[in-house]
Amino acid sequence: MSDFQKYVQRYLDQIPSEDWIQELKISGDKTIEVYSGLTDGQSLFAYAEGKWTLKELLLHLSDTERIFQYRILAFARGDKAQLPGFDEEEYAAASFANHRSLESLLEEYKLVRKSSQILIETLQPSVLKNIGTANGNQLAVETIGKLIVGHNYHHLTIIKERYLLGLK
Repeated sequence: MSDFQKYVQRYLDQIPSEDWIQELKISGDKTIEVYSGLTDGQSLFAYAEGKWTLKELLLHLSDTERIFQYRILAFARGDKAQLPGFDEEEYAAASFANHRSLESLLEEYKLVRKSSQILIETLQPSVLKNIGTANGNQLAVETIGKLIVGHNYHHLTIIKERYLLGLK
């Protein structure tokens, strides 16, 4: 297994059931529930020096999901262009998430997730196997959809294990 395959697999392993489209909704609902229970002040918490705040983490989820949405759209429509990668650290540093209200970031996350659900649920099953290249790696549309879910669950685990415990 290549390093890239291992990278992808660690996220796919986070999905708790075979019904990844349903898990897209569930993971979104769980994220909204966690963040809805935070104050704006609590959302500025980072569990260690140099780690993202909860606000930055929420915007990271939205940013990453948007990028994955574009990849899904491009590959589902048969686009053969090689899509670029992105540096999540650079995106977070340039996000100004900590200057926004938690309410605003949560509303954005909800809209991005709803957009993902509509995009994925309206794809024809035949295009789920379409393959494209992003960041120099080949991926199927279905795998990218699953990455949205697994990436979200990955960060929910980190939030519960490292962030929420530090807030108590």
